[in-house]
Amino acid sequence: MTDTYAFDPDDAADDELLSTGDLELADRAALRRIVGLSTELEDITEVEYRRLRLERVVLVGVWTEGSAADSEASLAELARLAETAGSQVLEGLIQRRDRPDPATYVGSGKVREVRDVVVATGADTVICDGELSSGQLRNLEEKLKVKVVDRTALILDIFAQHAQSKEGKAQVELAQLQYLLPRLRGWGSAMSRQAGGRAGGATGGVGLRGPGETKLETDRRRIHKRISKLRKEIAAMSVVRETKRGRRVANDVPNVAIVGYTNAGKSSLLNAITQAGVLVEDALFATLDPTTRRSQTPDGLSYTLTDTVGFVRHLPHQIVEAFRSTLEEAADADLLLHVVDGSDPRPEWQVNAVREVLGEIGGKLNRSMPAELVVVNKTDAADEVALARLRNLLPGAVFASAHTGDGVDALRDEIAGRIPAPNMVVEVLVPYTRGELVARVHAQGEVLAEDHTPEGTVLKARVRADLAGALEAFAVNGSPA
Repeated sequence: MTDTYAFDPDDAADDELLSTGDLELADRAALRRIVGLSTELEDITEVEYRRLRLERVVLVGVWTEGSAADSEASLAELARLAETAGSQVLEGLIQRRDRPDPATYVGSGKVREVRDVVVATGADTVICDGELSSGQLRNLEEKLKVKVVDRTALILDIFAQHAQSKEGKAQVELAQLQYLLPRLRGWGSAMSRQAGGRAGGATGGVGLRGPGETKLETDRRRIHKRISKLRKEIAAMSVVRETKRGRRVANDVPNVAIVGYTNAGKSSLLNAITQAGVLVEDALFATLDPTTRRSQTPDGLSYTLTDTVGFVRHLPHQIVEAFRSTLEEAADADLLLHVVDGSDPRPEWQVNAVREVLGEIGGKLNRSMPAELVVVNKTDAADEVALARLRNLLPGAVFASAHTGDGVDALRDEIAGRIPAPNMVVEVLVPYTRGELVARVHAQGEVLAEDHTPEGTVLKARVRADLAGALEAFAVNGSPA
């Protein structure tokens, strides 16, 4: 169990000094799972059963490809996911196989070994490092006598814990239902099929006729109905996001999307660049709801930075589908800030996993992804040998530490050189009554010269086409505006 964090308002000199992220972190740390809750298999509905109550878990993985170090790293990541979900990892086992067993994921001998470990450790849940079918779940639970959870269900559970906004909660619920639907199954006599039809028919007579719809079929129909409703709600909520995005596009404000592996330090980097004060937590998938903040280049050009949900190896396709509207922030950006954890033992794993998910997003949206700027974060926690290897592996990457601030200024300069710059030079005389246009030039363009005369403000600036059109009536000296 993770230690409970007691938040004391008296520790802060003034509540106004607390950022939004500080308050969210205190709320999140105050909600912990309770040890001792029963997880025995019971004859309840599938939806109730699949609400995970992870406590003491044993991890099981199948090594099908790559090296032994790769399989151990994958199981170590699964352990971090389990701990983030609020569980205590007791043991981990790996089996070398050409492919997972179609009936029980691991072989029959390994199943008996896992059962012995479960009994010896007192575990109440087994987590498999892969996505299991309904049959594999059922067979393993029958043999192990404890709940069995796969990697996808574990990630969805973490998402459910961390979702804050209405849209985020709806997206997580949609992903959970899409995962659950093909895995519904009937348990015991409570879900036995009842016969419908005419009396005296081949299906039975008096006392055997029923509505003709089992509890399993009822659950499936209700889930289909709920999925349809959630999709409509998410589509309606995405209108607000599209409106804001459309306003940025109309104003030609460049947008930089921060992407990367989960817990690579994306939110910390956003805070370091913009002082946004968003939630920062040393946990996987701490950020689900995208956060957009405005920043400026050293020469005064405004742009926006959007913090997106973190990726992970084998990110469930239900997540990609449900979070499609959120992930479009990355596809519609002018520049992708790809954050890599420099202190991770295998950073190339992170890079490949993120690029794989980005390719999947681009394929679903039928568009190419924006240009990428790789940022190696957490350089303060990485040794020089690892950083030298990363410089060779990722040429052109920027090395920085959001924690110490080292390299952040160089990152700002690099962003300024990569985002689209205004390309029209105008010279205008703006009356003092139109001060909002002068403010727009300062915010959205690059001021080359400025002078205040009795008639108004004389500006020579580099601006984008939309702002040049708004300034056209005040052009002087044959300026293009």
